[in-house]
Amino acid sequence: MNFLLSIAFVLCWSSGFIGAKLGVGTASTVTILMWRFLPLAVILMIVAALSGTSWRVLTVRDVARQATIGVLSQSGYLLTVYYAIELGVSSGTTALIDGVQPLVAGALAGPLLHQHVARRQWLGLGVGVGGVTMVTLADATSGAGAAWWAYLIPLLGMFSLVAATLLQGRSRTQIAPAVSMTVHCATSAVIFTALAVSAGAAQPPADTSFWIAITWLVALSTFGGYGLYWLILRRSGVTKVNTLMFLMAPVTAVWGALMFREPFHVQTALGLAVCLAAVVIVYRGDVSPTRVRSLESSRP
Repeated sequence: MNFLLSIAFVLCWSSGFIGAKLGVGTASTVTILMWRFLPLAVILMIVAALSGTSWRVLTVRDVARQATIGVLSQSGYLLTVYYAIELGVSSGTTALIDGVQPLVAGALAGPLLHQHVARRQWLGLGVGVGGVTMVTLADATSGAGAAWWAYLIPLLGMFSLVAATLLQGRSRTQIAPAVSMTVHCATSAVIFTALAVSAGAAQPPADTSFWIAITWLVALSTFGGYGLYWLILRRSGVTKVNTLMFLMAPVTAVWGALMFREPFHVQTALGLAVCLAAVVIVYRGDVSPTRVRSLESSRP
């Protein structure tokens, strides 16, 4: 079951980078994100109002914590990813830059979550960062059109997601998946609607491909990728779920090359192979998987 969940997670999370590429061809980043979350938040709030049982035990502090996690794991993360792709960074490279997340999460999981990270895991994580560097340099020198500073933007999103992961890991309150999903999506809807309205970009384009991209992002990325992230985090721990992030890059790079003819060089392939080796090293080195408390949100 864990193996199948991991495969589904990798495919669904990778689909988010492809969906972002589809969307930025028709509208600005804030427009896409507003219409990705606004209808979804309304539906989720109606469902929450009709069911309501899981909300009765929540305190104001619980809701505030989940809103903060939503800001970090959805709003901050997605805004940087979409903006980087809009600036011309390839979807595969954006996915791989975000893949440096395991090293940061692994380094902080010890002191903040009191989890043991084995030496072999550290080796694998370090190898993975080497692969990230190789692919990023290949993309940056390919003449794809993105400015050098655009490659720093996904790093901000990576730190945002790591912060959300560690914040949830320190939580002692178990929150039902539907509840956390609703809070996260409602928070993101408010933030992205405010940004779109203030930028004069709230009106969606009259383009069928825009709504195809929105449907893609809601079904695969939000319910699939984002939700499975928290589910696997709860079942397997910070190090393993973040190590799976290294697999996003190969899948996204191949996907982007086939769909959008994004650059895929020998150096790109070598870097991706290094990242896959890092996953093998980390997984073989984890003989006693640790678990963390997590957002019970197995679906936003």
